[in-house]
Amino acid sequence: MRLATNNMFDASIATLQRRQQEMQEAQQRLTSGKRVEKASDDPTGAARAERARTSIGQVDASQRALEASRNSMTLAESALGDANELMQQIRETLVAAGNASYSDPERKGLATKIQGLRDQLLAIANRTDGAGGYLFSGQGTSGVPFLDNPVQRDANGARIGGGVGFEGISGSVTTGNLENYPLSVDGRAAWEQARSGNGSFETGPAPNVLTGKASTGYIDSGRVTDPALVTGDSYSIVISGTAPSQTYTVFNESQGHVPVASDNYSGGNTIKFDGMAMTVAGTPSDGDSFSVKPSTADLKLFEVLDRTIESLKTTGRTAPEITQSNLMNLRDVDAVMGNLANVRSQVGEQMNNLDGSESRLQTLKVYNQAEQSAAEDLDMTQGISDFQNQQTGYDAALKTYSMVQRMSLFQYINS
Repeated sequence: MRLATNNMFDASIATLQRRQQEMQEAQQRLTSGKRVEKASDDPTGAARAERARTSIGQVDASQRALEASRNSMTLAESALGDANELMQQIRETLVAAGNASYSDPERKGLATKIQGLRDQLLAIANRTDGAGGYLFSGQGTSGVPFLDNPVQRDANGARIGGGVGFEGISGSVTTGNLENYPLSVDGRAAWEQARSGNGSFETGPAPNVLTGKASTGYIDSGRVTDPALVTGDSYSIVISGTAPSQTYTVFNESQGHVPVASDNYSGGNTIKFDGMAMTVAGTPSDGDSFSVKPSTADLKLFEVLDRTIESLKTTGRTAPEITQSNLMNLRDVDAVMGNLANVRSQVGEQMNNLDGSESRLQTLKVYNQAEQSAAEDLDMTQGISDFQNQQTGYDAALKTYSMVQRMSLFQYINS
């Protein structure tokens, strides 16, 4: 087969250009440190690297959401801690109010102190998150989550409305990513949903069934002795007779005023029935009655404080009325304090979960970075070797081209 000089010349040029291009590409890979710079270099590797980059972007977004959540939860935990300290001061003030030697003016002074602490608690309940929102706004609100409305009273002066109310939406705002990190705390759950009474049932005074007057005895908060026997029904306890020959009868009001227990009564006796026990003390009169009803999760902190303040301001009360009021106020303060503590514990648990999520996200990011590197990064040892091979090939092509360039029939004849 005959090969023309031009054909040999063109072939040498093409080989030289290809070798030069390959050497430049090898040099570019060494400079960038990337084995795959475009999809055509390695379609499979490019797709693998793109998946890793997408995962890294998702991890980065989750980490930003996590930090926003951690900031909100840290502020909420701090706010709940501040609230607990104020509530502890209120409790200590209430304990002092139980001093039998205190006069009405002295109790009014304690009420003023609690009023100031109550206002500080309201400021905490409306504390902001530093980003334009409120820590206890739940799922959102157009203004402050807790609004202090004017008190409304009936013709007899009894309170029928007003006070602090939750203006938000129950629940909490979350980041919306896969892990749904919380950005707010449910204000209603924290400040308005403590369990009433002792958490299982609620005791209280009732009008004397014979005279309609207030009881001259008082009842404590009670306790559960056998959870399996608790019915969840409502009861009344009625004292009959005069001391020292008194009896008590317990009626199940949910079943239609059915008697369920009765016995002799003496001051300070423990009354037991249907898995519950409570103590009626003082000097109850014939016909004095007390109520026992199921606990409900609707005890509101600010209502408890307002009721406490009003009771301390009330003058002319009898000693049993003061004792009963203090017992109930302390019970309710303990209940709302316990609820705040539970919510604070939940916030702390969420913060622990955030720490765990942060560790998982960091591990996932490192894995995807390694995956991306394995898919597209250059093995420098292999890259240097490839470059040297390309350089050798280019040198050989250059020498071949120079030899072909000198070849011609006339040169052969002249030689």
